[in-house]
Amino acid sequence: MPAATATTPVAAGAEARKARIESLKPLVLDAIVPTASYYLLSKGFGMGTMAALAWSSVVPAGRTVWGLVKDRRVNGLAALILTANVVGLLLSLIAGDPRLMLAKDSGITGTVGLAVLVSVFAGRPLMTAGLKPWVTKGNAARIAAWERLSARRGRFARLERTFSVVWGVGLFGEAVARIVGAYTLPVDTMVAMGGVIAAVTITLTIVVSGRLAVGPMEQLVEADVESAHGVQGR
Repeated sequence: MPAATATTPVAAGAEARKARIESLKPLVLDAIVPTASYYLLSKGFGMGTMAALAWSSVVPAGRTVWGLVKDRRVNGLAALILTANVVGLLLSLIAGDPRLMLAKDSGITGTVGLAVLVSVFAGRPLMTAGLKPWVTKGNAARIAAWERLSARRGRFARLERTFSVVWGVGLFGEAVARIVGAYTLPVDTMVAMGGVIAAVTITLTIVVSGRLAVGPMEQLVEADVESAHGVQGR
């Protein structure tokens, strides 16, 4: 009897880790792998911009096609990354202008930000794929609570949309700032400022989205889990 009791927490922990890995898989495959592949190929191996964008589009393109064939629906996050890469490819066709090359990555970021905002108005917030794993922490009870709260379309759903709105505005605003800088500041200055603008924008977006959406959503999930346990304990 004691042995069975001792293994229970271990089994629960393993199940939680497995659930977290599974919930993170779409985000990793659809966003992180293509983005990392682009920077690895272009910066690490010196591959040309067009070739790097083309090769890094393989995974999101495959995921988009697979979603259409298997589920008869578009894989939103994969299609978004694919669209951003296509925009980058089109911008790369226009060569010879250093300011345009500075603005190119901003065009990709701006496309992503705009797509995130459009997804909110379409009722399918794209940033949910990255938000859900952090709120639920791979815990089965928290995942169930998320599903219940999301289905009610109340405050929880509004917070879910708020998270995507903050990130959409942040990404689009960062793109606009960098494009303006690319055409108004000296090229050397903007090269140095580009990373600073991106870092500041991401930091502020994380802080703002955490306060406006992530924190309140975690509280709602925890309250729902406690309420469900209370009902089951009766």
